[in-house]
Amino acid sequence: MTDAQPIAATSPVDEVPPTGRLLVLGVQHVLVMYAGCVAVPLIVGTALQLDTRTIGLLVNADLVVAGIITLIQTLGIGKILGVRLPVVTGATFTAVTPMILIGQNFGLPGVYGSMIVSGIFGMLIAVPFSKIIRFFPPVVTGSVITIIGLSLISAAAGLIAGNDPTAPDYGNLSGLALAGGIVLVIILITRFVRGFVSQIAVLTGLVIGALVAIPMGIADFSGVAETPWFGVSPPFLFGAPEFPIAGVISMCVVMLVIFAESTADMLAISETTGERLSPGRIARGLAADGFSGVLGGVLNSFPDTIFAQNVGLVQLTGVRSRFVPAVAGAILLILGLVPKFGEVVASLPGPVVGGAGLIMFATVTAVGIRTLHKVRFEGTNNLMIVAVSIGVGMLPVVAPSFYAKVPGAFEIIVGSSITSCVIVAFLLNLLFNHLPWRRAG
Repeated sequence: MTDAQPIAATSPVDEVPPTGRLLVLGVQHVLVMYAGCVAVPLIVGTALQLDTRTIGLLVNADLVVAGIITLIQTLGIGKILGVRLPVVTGATFTAVTPMILIGQNFGLPGVYGSMIVSGIFGMLIAVPFSKIIRFFPPVVTGSVITIIGLSLISAAAGLIAGNDPTAPDYGNLSGLALAGGIVLVIILITRFVRGFVSQIAVLTGLVIGALVAIPMGIADFSGVAETPWFGVSPPFLFGAPEFPIAGVISMCVVMLVIFAESTADMLAISETTGERLSPGRIARGLAADGFSGVLGGVLNSFPDTIFAQNVGLVQLTGVRSRFVPAVAGAILLILGLVPKFGEVVASLPGPVVGGAGLIMFATVTAVGIRTLHKVRFEGTNNLMIVAVSIGVGMLPVVAPSFYAKVPGAFEIIVGSSITSCVIVAFLLNLLFNHLPWRRAG
């Protein structure tokens, strides 16, 4: 009689929960990331002065791409794409400011052409980047994440008060009160509610704000009734893509930041699940991020990254199955095929979006500060790296016309707080921490 062969245990990541629980947990993931995901098309569309219907199409395209990339990241495509971990992806705030600058200078064809090239660039460098992540330590990523949040706070202010100080309704007290009320609701939910409901505080604030805005006469959802239930925006909605050099460079820098951000999230989810994360697996996850740039450029969407809040949800629930976020991806894809949902989101009043956005963007800043907490400052020049990179990054935020006389193409690179901060932080980190020479005596 021979000894029985041991049966290999299924990894928690590969377990499939019962159908009912699978669906409920997938919906949870969608609720946690939804507000952050749709904020990007709202901010970009508003800044580029697009009409509500067009912004609604951007929202739908955003959800479609987020759904597809989430499915790729969780289920994988051979040994080419996907980290096969329980992650959810969505539009990244990192691309907001560069996309706005490119759009203002070259139009949306320039935005999406630059995005496509950056996506191809990302797919090509995914493998080498997974091996040189040491050049993007917390002193670099922390500075950049801090700047991302700080640069977007001005966008939240514009949504709340308006962007034209000479307009008669600029800074209207009703809008300020509504935004302030939403901030208060989010704070109270976060303070007094625990568990999953606390995780969706921002989304809850958006819903309550929209309901309050209707009797205030601020909200206008009349266009929703005229919008079809099912449909999809055609590829290259704004015309054939264009490839301005400055825009391409700026978006390629954005892709590097996305890679650094996603790598950190993949490492965090690897620790949570106990799943080994090899360099090859990281590379496949990064390649999926790059593919999101290509797909987003074709479908009028945005580059995606792994959402940290969904990593937090995995930690909160203890559910480590990658099939749960895969269901979330399928739900996002379905929502993206329903134009009415996009129209509802696009019709949200500015103060509602701005109030919730203020919390989201300030949270990004706080995450950057938390990342900088990991940096060793004593006996190093890291304080100088942080100081100069944030200082340079803040220039176009506090003085939007600072680079007004710089040639247009160059302005897109230096005029983006995020791009300029990345370049400066990366180069200074090389100078102080990696080049072989040392300061004399």
